[in-house]
Amino acid sequence: MQDQLFINGRFVDAESGETLATLNPHDNSVIAEVAMAGKADVDKAVKAAQAAFPKWSRMAAMERGHLLLKLSDAIDANRQELAELESIDTGHPLRDTLGLDAPRTAVTFRYFGGMADKLEGTVIPVEEGFLNYMLREPVGVVGQVVPWNFPLMFTSWKMGPALAAGNCVVLKPAELTPLTTLRIAELMAEVGFPEGVVNIVPGLGSVAGQYLAEHSDVGKIAFTGSTATGKRIVQASSENLKKVQLELGGKGANIVFNDANLDAAVNGSAFAIFHNQGQACIAGSRLLLHEAIADEFLDRFLKLAASIRLGNPLDLQTEMGPLTSRMHRDRVLSYCDVARAEGGRVLLGGKAPDNAELAEGCYVLPTVVKASPLDRVSQEEVFGPFVSITTFRSDEEALAIANGTQYGLGGGLWTRDLQRAHKFARDMKSGMVWINCYKRVNPGSPFGGVGLSGYGREMGFEAMREYTQVKSVWVNIDADMRPYYSR
Repeated sequence: MQDQLFINGRFVDAESGETLATLNPHDNSVIAEVAMAGKADVDKAVKAAQAAFPKWSRMAAMERGHLLLKLSDAIDANRQELAELESIDTGHPLRDTLGLDAPRTAVTFRYFGGMADKLEGTVIPVEEGFLNYMLREPVGVVGQVVPWNFPLMFTSWKMGPALAAGNCVVLKPAELTPLTTLRIAELMAEVGFPEGVVNIVPGLGSVAGQYLAEHSDVGKIAFTGSTATGKRIVQASSENLKKVQLELGGKGANIVFNDANLDAAVNGSAFAIFHNQGQACIAGSRLLLHEAIADEFLDRFLKLAASIRLGNPLDLQTEMGPLTSRMHRDRVLSYCDVARAEGGRVLLGGKAPDNAELAEGCYVLPTVVKASPLDRVSQEEVFGPFVSITTFRSDEEALAIANGTQYGLGGGLWTRDLQRAHKFARDMKSGMVWINCYKRVNPGSPFGGVGLSGYGREMGFEAMREYTQVKSVWVNIDADMRPYYSR
């Protein structure tokens, strides 16, 4: 596996020689010592991207798309390896990395490979004697910061539209989980991406990430991660007023009404919070139950949650693996104390498993807590297999609770009432709403939030717009145009 920086088409050591151990969260064993980029390395990467930009941006869009299509084929051909590497590095079960993450990564690059030559300008109807048209041009060098929860998939979400639109990229993966992103860089070199078009600089967020956001030669910074870090990214970006795109935290409301299909709602709600150990910004971490079905739903939900198979993520029977780090495991568990201190009840889990085989890892049992809507566990992003349960009596109360946080990324509802479904889709303060499903994503569907969940959109044609800037061109086509001043 690659453990160096990728700059100007080559794998190189960090200028400082510094490395950081990447750990397997199943047993906290060392997987690799990965080079850590500093400011000098970021400067080199940005310079390489600047040098590559003129040729890459002027390359026929179809040719850029063809390279992205070749990359998607290479990802498919190496699907097993990428899935295993992602599972070892993140703790995400192999059944998911093999069945969801790796295929979605290939599909995303394939989607934007096909999108590369679909970016069109516009002719604007103006007064007689003039032609006015609008061009969409790439921003230039874009900095991108990818989080540790879905590093493989988010690498494609970030790089796909940026490259298709003609930008060059300097991407910083999370220092905890850089391995699959580095492998993608290796595949990009193999399929023929020009030197400098993509540069990968693993490093600390406070060093490499901060400097990338500050860098005066970076035209845009795109960040996925915590809201607190997103605020620092905005401050750092002010040095040259670069474009900023933020996909931040969430506190998704998942509402189950009394007319819901309970079998589907129970299973879908478990997936909404326990998939990838709850380490997802769009997780359905607030479960709102109509009081008429709350007892029956909760009985089924607790039985299902208690039956989820924890274990080594490389075992295809494992349904939930470890959290990505010990520090994060301890943070998630600390919220059980927070819940109890505010009068909440831990109905299930709230601790590490007793299984001796998992004792060295970062495991947390599926955790269900009864809490009020204003408790910290119902307001703050826990980012683990931790769901708060609240009941409601009316549609109005459910909507008020759903909209009662500062986040607005994703939310869902389970109902057979079509009118209610569309009303809630309209009125929920959320960038995405799922009806009788949860956590559905597709490369063609915009992904992003409002409020403290950030701004800008990943995926779809909206993402292509995010990585371009508009130029208005005026042409005088009337040779006999009257002069402004006559003498």
